[in-house]
Amino acid sequence: MNRRLLTLALASLVSLPMLAHAQVSVGDPWIRATVPQAKAAGAFMQLKSAKTVKLVQVTTPVAGRVELHQMAMDGQTMRMRAVESIELPAGQTVNLASGGYHVMLFDLKRQLKEGEQVPMTLTVADAAGKRENLALTVPVKPIAYTGH
Repeated sequence: MNRRLLTLALASLVSLPMLAHAQVSVGDPWIRATVPQAKAAGAFMQLKSAKTVKLVQVTTPVAGRVELHQMAMDGQTMRMRAVESIELPAGQTVNLASGGYHVMLFDLKRQLKEGEQVPMTLTVADAAGKRENLALTVPVKPIAYTGH
């Protein structure tokens, strides 16, 4: 019994640095499915960071180019534009969703089909410029899916 407790205690100590290292949590990530000839798709998720950081880059092997985007009203017209980064304030959930901040995948290398899983890496940077990568596997949802 004591040996089992000691093993559990040691296992929890070994895992602590991994828990402390993961400062950004990702909720409900998804990518919209595409038609066969599509060259672009959107990726969406909720991000929450323990400390203030910026999302500065996203990569995936299914796209030739990935950009962070923001949609905003410009007079009476909704416009989409690329942004250099997306601020993730400490303790606050930031929604990457249609109609706001989101990730755009350009120069798609193939059709993205409902039900498949796409590897994606998010890069965040803190105020000192230290970068951290988060590897995700993102499900592809139906074209008409709108998220939560």
